[in-house]
Order: sequence, then C-alpha cells, then structure tokens
Amino acid sequence: MTVPLTRSLYRTTAHAAGGRTGSVRTDDGRLDVRLAPPRKKVPGTTNPEQLFAAGFAACFTSAFAEVAAEFGADASAARVACEVELGTTDTPAGYGLAVSLTVSLPGWRAADLQPLLHRADAVCPYTQAVRGNVPLTLLAVDHQDAPIPGADDRG
Repeated sequence: MTVPLTRSLYRTTAHAAGGRTGSVRTDDGRLDVRLAPPRKKVPGTTNPEQLFAAGFAACFTSAFAEVAAEFGADASAARVACEVELGTTDTPAGYGLAVSLTVSLPGWRAADLQPLLHRADAVCPYTQAVRGNVPLTLLAVDHQDAPIPGADDRG
C-alpha cells in the first residue's frame, strides 16, 4: 500500500551520470562521488548499495534514538550497522536487495532491545519504504558484540 505524504519536511535531488561506472552528485554539492560496481575495488569510489546502507543506517539510528527516549534511554552511544546485499532473484527484473540492521546500546541486553527495534521499524522512513519489497532483518546484539564503525576492511 502506498502512503502519500501529508506535508513535505525536506526534499533533495541527486543526479547520476554513467550508471555504476559514473558519478552521483546532489544539487547542493554536499555529496559528490565517483561510482564503481560493487565487486570492483577502485580507489576513491563507492557504489549505490553503500550509499543506500549509509542512509538507511543513519535514518534507523535516528528512529531508534527517538524510540529509546520514549523508554527513558539515551541512545547517543547506540551502534547501528546496516548491511545491504545485492543479489539475483527469480523475478523478471532479475536483481534485488536484502537488508539487515544490527543494533546495540550500552547497558542494554540484546533481548531487552528487541521491542525498541520493532518500534523503530514502525517509525523509520527507510523501513517503511522497503516494507513488502525488500527482505529486512532486525537483530539486537549485546554492545560488546556490535560491529565497531571503521573497524572493517575498507579495501
């Protein structure tokens, strides 16, 4: 079901040229990146899946913080990792995405975070946008088991 906006809060435009081997730039120039296909490791480039993962992680972190505040928790130290997987499907399009969000919060056990994740899932614009179209996994983990930003292999 499509849900129309009742009021616009923000609007932006990005322009792409050259597809996965081109570039993308926002109107205000704050984002201006070269692109390369996901499997090619070209220095100084990114790909659409990384951009989607970054936006999704940031958006879900904000939704999670809003929900955590309702439970009296400060989520400023929360970690949200968004994994976006590109793969093939048995559809006429042939390709699709899958998303996994892994969330931790210091002082909270994974089991206690799960209700917050489901509430954040209900309010996050990105999760609403993919609902029914993209498989989405929500995983709460103990903070010491959470992925550490910047600790991955960036090669």
